[in-house]
Amino acid sequence: MSTVARPAPPQSPAAPHILDNAAWAALTGPHAHLAERVGRAARYPLDVSPFTALADPADPRAWDDLAALVGPGTVTPVTGAKSVPEGWETVQHGQGVQLVDTALRAEPAPDAVRLGPDDVPEILDLIALTEPGPFLPRTVELGTYLGIRHRGRLIALAGERLRPPGWTEISAVCTAPDHRGKGLATRLVRAVAAGIRERGDTPFLHASATNTGAIRLYESIGFTLRRRSEFLLVRTPGAQQEQTA
Repeated sequence: MSTVARPAPPQSPAAPHILDNAAWAALTGPHAHLAERVGRAARYPLDVSPFTALADPADPRAWDDLAALVGPGTVTPVTGAKSVPEGWETVQHGQGVQLVDTALRAEPAPDAVRLGPDDVPEILDLIALTEPGPFLPRTVELGTYLGIRHRGRLIALAGERLRPPGWTEISAVCTAPDHRGKGLATRLVRAVAAGIRERGDTPFLHASATNTGAIRLYESIGFTLRRRSEFLLVRTPGAQQEQTA
């Protein structure tokens, strides 16, 4: 199995695909109840997700609205943008891949348990150990999170994050280092996908372009590369806020 994700058949160029701006579609769609919004910019509450989104990353007015939303001198992530307007600073630039379900066998995992707010401290410990991506105290509010326990200890996790209309992102896929190689991540991805399919959505996910192991795994179980994506960590214009003692 190649570690390079295989392209899906090309989409029609006639109109942008909803997944081209998945965070905006989610924040103005199924997750609108969570959105903090100023005009053409939106974000999740800071204890839910770090995602911010622009209606159109090429529109300077959207960047103005984002600056008003997050405040001056603030570092915030932005997806879908290749560059920033004058006065903004790019703090970090990364590349990822977006994969969609084209042949996944979705099925429940009998040993998986649903995780909720009471499980958050243990979830955060596993996230800190495995570093699959950001997970915050209220991230569990974004959708269904499933875990596998061994002798009471949480050893594997996967759940739902962005929800553009008709689609749901699978995220936070991780396994404790001492339990890897047992197929736990695959079982949880299949189980989360089963729930997504039951409500009529199609699963998709993101991975770092350099995470060839994850890309190889996702391809092997039925995901196909849809597009490569850009990730920017930016600082809004204006003086940085002073640090308080």
